Amino acid sequence: MDTYKSFVATPEDNANSLYPNGDLISQCKVFYRNATLDHFSWGPTANGETHFRQRYFVCDKHWRHRGPIFFYLGNEADVTLYLNNSGLMWENAPRFGALLVFAEHRYYGESKPFVKCKDHMQYLTSEQALADYANLITILKVELDAEHSPVIGFGGSYGGMLAAWMRFKYPHILNGAIAGSAPIWTYLGENPAYDPGSFAKIVTYDASPEAGSAANCIPNAQKAWQALFDLGESQDGRTQIRKHMRLCDHAPMNGPADAAALVEWAGSAWDYLAMGNFPYPSPYILNGAGLLPTFPVRVACSHLAGDFGSDEALLSGMADAIGVFYNYSGSNTTCYDFAAAVNPETDEDGTFWDYQYCTENTMPFAKNGAPDDMFWSAPFDKKGTEEACQARWGVTPRWYWPNVEWGGRNLETLTNVVFSNGLYDPWHGGGVLRNLSDSVVAVIIPDGAHHLDLMFSNPQDTPSVKAARRTELWHIQKWINEAEKLRPWP
Repeated sequence: MDTYKSFVATPEDNANSLYPNGDLISQCKVFYRNATLDHFSWGPTANGETHFRQRYFVCDKHWRHRGPIFFYLGNEADVTLYLNNSGLMWENAPRFGALLVFAEHRYYGESKPFVKCKDHMQYLTSEQALADYANLITILKVELDAEHSPVIGFGGSYGGMLAAWMRFKYPHILNGAIAGSAPIWTYLGENPAYDPGSFAKIVTYDASPEAGSAANCIPNAQKAWQALFDLGESQDGRTQIRKHMRLCDHAPMNGPADAAALVEWAGSAWDYLAMGNFPYPSPYILNGAGLLPTFPVRVACSHLAGDFGSDEALLSGMADAIGVFYNYSGSNTTCYDFAAAVNPETDEDGTFWDYQYCTENTMPFAKNGAPDDMFWSAPFDKKGTEEACQARWGVTPRWYWPNVEWGGRNLETLTNVVFSNGLYDPWHGGGVLRNLSDSVVAVIIPDGAHHLDLMFSNPQDTPSVKAARRTELWHIQKWINEAEKLRPWP
C-alpha cells in the first residue's frame, strides 16, 4: 500500500489552500450550452423544443494542456453542491495537472428544459443525462485541443451510479470512474435479490452502541413510533402529539392518517442523519443550507438516551432528536410543520427525483420493526407504489428496466471502476461490496457515511477513509497511465 502515498493530498496541502473554505465557484468559469433535448428520437419534441440550456463549470487553474480531465457527473441537485464538496477532485488536481469539469444534470439547478418542467417530465431519464455528459465531453475535448486527454468520472450516490453506468455504456469516452456510495443493485430482479429492508437496518446500526450511539436510542425510538400511532387514534391523543412533538398550530393533526404522516416525516430525519453521519460538521446533506454536527446520529440519539417515564416525555425526546435535522439552524425553536420542506431546493429536487423513482429508478424499500430495525412495520408494497406513481405522475414503474439497461449483477464487461461504500451509509445495502475483477474494485469504509471519501480532507478523517482515497488515487493514476500508452504522439 505504500505505493499509494505519493498520490495523496497532505494535510499541509490542505491547510495552505483556499479550497475547503474558499469561494470555489470563483475559481471556475460557468458555461451554458445548447444541449439536445431528446438524444434518442428524430421526431418533434414537446412544444417544438429541440434543445435546452445545460450549465457546467470548468476549473482550469491546475490544468496542464492535454492533461487528464476530472469530470463530475451531476446528480439530482444544483451542481454547485457537488462543486463545493468534491474535495477528492479539487485536492488532487494539482498533482495530476487535471482540468475539473462539473456538469449539471438536466432538470436540476439551472439546467431546466422548460419553464414548467412538471408538464414535460418525459425527458428526465438517466439515459438522456448520460448522453448529455457524453456529448459535452466530446465537444469539450475538441474545443480544448484535448482529444486524447484521459477522462476520469466522479460521482456520489445517484451521481456514482451515473459514473459507473457511463463507464459501462461509454467506455470510449470515460477512461475510469470513482463511484461513491452508488447503490446500483437496489432494484427488483437482482440475483441474489436485494433486501428491501436493508436501508432501515443500516440506519438502525448507526443508532446502535456498536456505531457509538446511546444504548437506549433504538428501544426508545421504537416506543415513540408506537406511541404516535396509538395517540393518533383519538382527538385527545392527537392533542398530546401536537403539544409534545411541538407542532405548529397550522400543521394538520385531524386523524390517524395525519399521525402516520408525522411518523414518516420523523423517520425520514433519521434516514438523512445516517447518510450524513460524518466525523465532522458538514453542510452536504442539507444542500449547503445549514450544518449537521459531528456524527449527527449520535447527537440525535443523545436525546433518546434516558429512561422515559411517560409518553409525553418520550415524544419530547423524539422531537429534540429529529430537531438535529429539521432544526439544523437552531432558529426553529417554536414549532414544526411536518408538511413543509426542509428548504425549497430540497423540496424541488425531491419532486423531480420522485418522477425518476416512479419511472426507471424504482427501488423497493421496507421496514419491519424487528430488533434490527428501529422503525415500524411497513412491508414493501409493489401495488401501492404503482398506484401512487399513477396518481402523482400518470406513470407505472418499469421495475426490471435497470437490470435490462445496466446489467444488474452481470457486469463481466465492466472495467475501470472503483465502488466505495461506507458502512454507516444506509445505501450500502445495494452497493458493490466485493471486487468484481482486477479493475472493478470495492473499497469499504467501516466508519464512513454517504460518499465521505469524495469530500475534502479533514483533520477528523478516520484511517479508513484515508486508505480509501489512497486506493482510489492509485487506480486513477493507473487509468491515466493506460490511456497515455495508447495516446498517439505528437
